[in-house]
Amino acid sequence: MRWILIGLVLFTVPLAILYQMIVQNIGISVLMTVIMIVAGFVFTSVSAYMAGLVGSSNNPVSGITICTILFASLLLLLLMGKGAALGPVAAIMIGSVVCCAACIGGDNLQDLKCGNIVGATPWRQQVMLAIGAASCALVMAPVLNLLLNAYGIGERTALHPKALAAPQATLMASVAKGIFGGSLPWGMIAIGALIGIAIIAVDQVLKARKAPFHAPVLAVAVGIYLPLELSVPIFVGGLIAYFVERRLGIHGEGPEVERAKQSGILFAAGLITGESLMGILIAIPIVVTSSSEVLALPESLQFGRLLGLAIVGALAAWLYRTGTRRA
Repeated sequence: MRWILIGLVLFTVPLAILYQMIVQNIGISVLMTVIMIVAGFVFTSVSAYMAGLVGSSNNPVSGITICTILFASLLLLLLMGKGAALGPVAAIMIGSVVCCAACIGGDNLQDLKCGNIVGATPWRQQVMLAIGAASCALVMAPVLNLLLNAYGIGERTALHPKALAAPQATLMASVAKGIFGGSLPWGMIAIGALIGIAIIAVDQVLKARKAPFHAPVLAVAVGIYLPLELSVPIFVGGLIAYFVERRLGIHGEGPEVERAKQSGILFAAGLITGESLMGILIAIPIVVTSSSEVLALPESLQFGRLLGLAIVGALAAWLYRTGTRRA
């Protein structure tokens, strides 16, 4: 614990200096640091608990970050005043640190729990987790800059008409800007809260009636705010999982059934990771050549979209086959 506290101080000081460089006000930068420490401690505990309970895939990082930004924005609004140009930036900076802390906390607890199950040495795990966190900090910025220059992120511009969608980041920025600009649609937020309560009530009714399907509030909320081009692949993946479970039997038992389910999960996880890595690799020639069409098929070939659809269909069939293969 002594080393943990020393590390906490060593990593807090440069963040406090960074806040001071942004807002140019010692009082506000100290307040930002305090908010960061308190919110980071509380929400990292929540994140770690959720990761240990149900897995890091159900880590409520988005909700944690939005709550932090909302709370920080309200406090900073009292000190900086309405319309402060640096107010949203300061709130986002606090939220970003808490977001990273919550992500790393959930991931670390997931790793430590797994290590406990297989009999790993805790202190060696902790050393490697620290190395992993430091490595990510060195890698993330260059990768994000690469993606920004190649595709654009968030808002679409003339230079990047097909920018990467960033719905969560856009939502968080809207919350911070809305509070300081006085344009936050509190009515819409209240309506969203009521819809969330209604969905939870419906889900409880479905569970009480032992319906074959449920309406988890997180899944419904994600389906509401994600762009259609992201919701459709998620929906298709859910359909594949549904048909796989029907083929194997939802309550199927035995080592063959478990092996098939695990194979399907690993295959799907590999597709997610592979897509991310390919997006980064493709960005390299785009940035080097300053042309977004460097890897595009010639215009004379009009079957490009059909080819892409055929590849996606083949991958879906392969995923289904992998998930249902018992031996």
